[in-house]
Amino acid sequence: MEDSTIQETREPLSEEQAKKALEAILFAAGHSMPYDKLAAVMGLTPAIVKRYAKELATTYDDKGISLLCYPDSCQLCTKEEFATLVREALGIRRGGNLSASSMEVLAVIAYNQPITRSFIDTIRGVDSSYAVGSLLDKGLIEASGRLDAPGRPMLYVTTDKFLRVFGLSSLEDLPETEALSTAAQQIGISNELLKPEESAEAEAPKDYEAAVDPEDAVIFESGADPEEPK
Repeated sequence: MEDSTIQETREPLSEEQAKKALEAILFAAGHSMPYDKLAAVMGLTPAIVKRYAKELATTYDDKGISLLCYPDSCQLCTKEEFATLVREALGIRRGGNLSASSMEVLAVIAYNQPITRSFIDTIRGVDSSYAVGSLLDKGLIEASGRLDAPGRPMLYVTTDKFLRVFGLSSLEDLPETEALSTAAQQIGISNELLKPEESAEAEAPKDYEAAVDPEDAVIFESGADPEEPK
């Protein structure tokens, strides 16, 4: 009740104050924040917060951190060029890569979302429960409700973390690939996501790393995963 009263009597933020507040909140959060949540806190509209975030992002061009703007959220992260120094300073080991099977499932979801696990299985021709679970654990995909069909299966979509890991601003930036939207079609994985010569059991290229957990204080621009020390 007290916080509500404070918010009602708070003076409107100027543009300069709003940008500073936005920067402070994102720094403290350490993970992506939805524009609507930021807007509610600062007494602004999501559209204005999004505009301020994009304007603020341009001020980080010559700094060691970046402000990444997504369709529905934004996030502060460290620039990849300093990842090695940050890891050494904080004693962080480099994370492992995504397997080719996980990459395959991730591509199917990215190009067809929202999508059920049974549909993924049908397209791939194999059980995908382990890969789906692994991607959920890594925060690259998330559940987004249930399909209105018998059994009400869970629907899966990619997350903002997926966009950050693959250097995308939105799903519209996904590279073109063969259609994956019907079970009758053979799966086609884009060269940018999975090299054709790699087998189903091979490791994905080193560029594709496990995602950073929201609780981790260090967030790299390309999504490198600081693992827990042994």
